[in-house]
Amino acid sequence: MIDLYALSQDDLHQLLKAWGYPAFRARQLWEWLYAKRVASFEAMHTLPSELRQRLQAECVLGRLSLAAEQSSADGTTKRLYRLADGQLIESVLMPYDDDRRTACISSQAGCAMGCVFCATGQMGFARQLSSAEIFEQAMLFARELEAQGERLSNVVLMGMGEPFHNYDNVLHAVRRLMSDLGIGARHITISTVGLVPQIRRFADEGLQVTLAISLHKANDEERSALLPVNKRWPLAELLDACRDYVAKTGRRISFEWAAINGQNDSPEEAHKLGALLHGLLCHVNIIPLNPTGGYAGRPSDGRAIQRFINILAEYGVSATVRVRRGIDIDAGCGQLKAQIVRLDEVPTRSPAD
Repeated sequence: MIDLYALSQDDLHQLLKAWGYPAFRARQLWEWLYAKRVASFEAMHTLPSELRQRLQAECVLGRLSLAAEQSSADGTTKRLYRLADGQLIESVLMPYDDDRRTACISSQAGCAMGCVFCATGQMGFARQLSSAEIFEQAMLFARELEAQGERLSNVVLMGMGEPFHNYDNVLHAVRRLMSDLGIGARHITISTVGLVPQIRRFADEGLQVTLAISLHKANDEERSALLPVNKRWPLAELLDACRDYVAKTGRRISFEWAAINGQNDSPEEAHKLGALLHGLLCHVNIIPLNPTGGYAGRPSDGRAIQRFINILAEYGVSATVRVRRGIDIDAGCGQLKAQIVRLDEVPTRSPAD
């Protein structure tokens, strides 16, 4: 079966040409797929019935199979998808009061980075996702929002996996998010734990996509204990690559800081971070830790975080507290870990939610 979501526009033209159809039929099919985003071949009523029948017989609209879905009290939806080879990944849709609809999508099945407070890191690495598997996660959310009269406005690659460990497939998927789903580059964020060669490569891509770097500690010994990748590329190398990135692109970098009670939320830690980032075009997103079963740390309280932000401001470093999303369904940052749950065993969102 041919996965139409895996085909480029030229691929689609070649397919229909081989089937004996004129070019305008391929353009019509492309419009049904990405402008109207229908969920079935039957809905493509401008196509001849014999073409729809052949599409039904020989093609599919994606290969992800929904294994489970959970909805949070804050409206966040987490989905567990089974891939064609049986691997499992999770994706999250987060609605906001300002009408933003943000998809958090995965780039790998599992993760090889081993970050100690991340549920995905605790499960180990299975395999890379193809660019089509990455893209389809966002496509499915976009298609369903379209049917509801809404639109997918933002995509963050902060789900399962390290995006820059799957660089080529991620970049191909990102370009498709822009061209096929019409999501502006500035509404797409790629998060990395700090793979220095890929950061340098990304600086040459010419994209206005936001780069987010998971930092969490401001000295090498303590950061290496949380993020083993720091042993390979310590802070001096990472910050040097960040400065080069800003110089080449003129783009501000976002640093992610999981605020952990008693571990990285002290005034001393804030001074270290402020000194580390002083003079760099950047912003710090502070997210109170989302607890996971394999890590004993707890989230910082609001007073400690505000004190932390005030100290960073003394160094000219801006910071914002990010609201934790989907905590009651383990859908927050660092909590994604593919687990089999039957669809009839999970709560569904009621109209009152």
